[in-house]
Amino acid sequence: MVQTYSTVLTIAGSDGSGGAGIQADLKTFAALGCYGLSVITAITSQNTMGVEEIMVLDPHSIVSQFGVIAADIAIDAVKIGMTGSEESIITIASLIRELPGNPPVILDTILGSSGGKTFLTDKAITVMREELFPLTALVTPNLTEAAVLAGLENIPGTIEEIEEAAALISVSGASSVLVKGGHGTGTHCSDCLLWNGSFSWYSSEKIDTSNTHGTGCTLSSAIAAHMAKGSDCPQAVKQAKEYVTDALKAGAAYRLGHGNGPLHHLFRLW
Repeated sequence: MVQTYSTVLTIAGSDGSGGAGIQADLKTFAALGCYGLSVITAITSQNTMGVEEIMVLDPHSIVSQFGVIAADIAIDAVKIGMTGSEESIITIASLIRELPGNPPVILDTILGSSGGKTFLTDKAITVMREELFPLTALVTPNLTEAAVLAGLENIPGTIEEIEEAAALISVSGASSVLVKGGHGTGTHCSDCLLWNGSFSWYSSEKIDTSNTHGTGCTLSSAIAAHMAKGSDCPQAVKQAKEYVTDALKAGAAYRLGHGNGPLHHLFRLW
């Protein structure tokens, strides 16, 4: 009997150190039983200590990569990470609109690095809202990104502030919003999901580890993988958060490089 893969396409930047970006996405898909496909939007020079340089690929390259994959392989879900530029965002949106079957699209709104390096201009962020948000099943900003996307002066901290930010982002076009609380204070990591007009909270104890590089990429990729396999949004978020928590626990014992190391994406297989 012929079997078929659950496929997930990641459209994102390349992280040569393997902790985030395309590399983290593909490892996450494989760990969760999906076949990973990729379209690279940018090449980064980075390691565990930070991002040194970003080389954004031209839109033609994105179109070419995407076109040959979509012409041959059915895509069950899409994860979008680093987009690179305003032109890339417009290109990606036009390609997503052409995909048959309307697969769920998870947008990880990567506006900059955790070290403070900016990835998108204000104009590109506006274009992201206008072009990509309406195409998504879920957008996954962290607290800092949520403040920017919601037009807030301060980073949300309380339950009420985080829910307000999610609602404002939803109004700007996103059908569902997951505000990730990993950068918040306290002993727990609490994520807020706005889905079908209702708020749900997912909380887990923070793991004592400096190996957190790529956590956001991994979470959005895990959500995409579970949705590719048929989970609805709340179920996929719950499953993905459990996977990321376990990957953080497993990775805490390892040392890679001199900065913030990665999660252990393949802990279930080792």
